[in-house]
Amino acid sequence: MGKRKLLIVEDDKGLQKQLRWHFDAYEVIVAGERDAALAQLRRHQPAVVTLDLGLPPDPDGASEGLATLTRILAEAPAIKVIVLSGNRERAHALKAVAMGAYDFHQKPCQPELLALVIERAFALYDMQQENNRMLQIDADSPLAGIVSRDPGMLRLCRSVEKLASSSATVMLLGDSGSGKELFARGLHALSAREAHRFVAINCAAIPDDLLESELFGHEKGAFTGAGQQTLGKIEMAQGGTFFLDEIGDMALSLQAKLLRFVQERVIERVGGRTEIAIDARIVCATHQDLKALVHSGRFREDLYYRLSEIVLAIPPLRARSGDSVLLAHHFKHRYCLAERRSQLHFAPEALLAIEQYDWPGNVRELEHCIKRAVILCEGPQIRPRDLGLPEAAPGVLTVNLRKAREAAEYDVMVKALARADGSIVKAAELLGISRPTLYDLMHHHGIRSSP
Repeated sequence: MGKRKLLIVEDDKGLQKQLRWHFDAYEVIVAGERDAALAQLRRHQPAVVTLDLGLPPDPDGASEGLATLTRILAEAPAIKVIVLSGNRERAHALKAVAMGAYDFHQKPCQPELLALVIERAFALYDMQQENNRMLQIDADSPLAGIVSRDPGMLRLCRSVEKLASSSATVMLLGDSGSGKELFARGLHALSAREAHRFVAINCAAIPDDLLESELFGHEKGAFTGAGQQTLGKIEMAQGGTFFLDEIGDMALSLQAKLLRFVQERVIERVGGRTEIAIDARIVCATHQDLKALVHSGRFREDLYYRLSEIVLAIPPLRARSGDSVLLAHHFKHRYCLAERRSQLHFAPEALLAIEQYDWPGNVRELEHCIKRAVILCEGPQIRPRDLGLPEAAPGVLTVNLRKAREAAEYDVMVKALARADGSIVKAAELLGISRPTLYDLMHHHGIRSSP
């Protein structure tokens, strides 16, 4: 494996020489001004860049350095740029971070301290590249649409994997937009029924007088307008999985007929007398408290217990620590590809606004919010106003700039450790970093290894 590539953009020849000597563990490439830096970037494709903000023709200001930063990130959005600035130029350094720089280091340069920042930048770059590979590998996974680092959600995914081979009826509980249908589809895709149809119906979206025919089908002439025999959703799911969404909205009159299907696995079409045997796995979902509906007489107790052999509760997004930011990056990546806006990134204050918002509409609301922002925002940054969210308090923003930037480190480490089943050795191999580096990063983020 060759040396990792470090590009140093610095017009001071003496400092260039000093940094080249100190960082000889890397393949060091140097440039003294913008055009040379961009040429080296294209030629060598380094993972990390150190960038002096005081470049010619504006060595006493930061305009040329910031312009160079913009061009670098436009050509290589994944690259980690560490800006170097004087003690009185902190505002310029913070502006660079807001524009997408990874971190800043104050001059006069202290190579030992800078070395730590550079090593962490390489580690983060390597982890993000591995994370991208994981996403590509997992793209065809039945649970690929479920993006989370929340321990409860990860346990839920494991439960779905275990339940897939079972024929037990599953009840999914969760708020609207929390991903109930994704889990239902995952159950189907992981099962032996995967080659057959997954058929879904939303009980709340269809009027009661039409729902019976939608579920069970009807014979020709069964009612006015029934000009031909029509199969119902249950019959269409033959051999596969039948998903009843918002089961709590079903009328009591229909619940009795559904109970017979659940118990005996036979149906009769509306207007028909022939019993039709059905082999389909049943998965239900609701955002309501079914036990409360049973107690109030609005849901049959016998049907409740038949449908609730296994109950899985999906937590709302507001209860999934860190998932809102993780999902925001996931949806930004998806819609940036669709809209061809590869250089777009979140401003730190946008990440904080996403983290602080309660998301009452859950993942569905967040996805629509990010999609709209990607399409409509102007410039390379998504800001709170593009998301339709309130700005974070100034004090909170200052305290959390680094937190927002480090969230990506935490994300990829947790995912790698989960894939490695807690093994530090395997996780370090997945991430392409050494065990000591992984231990240091875990300690920094408060991540404990499995006993």
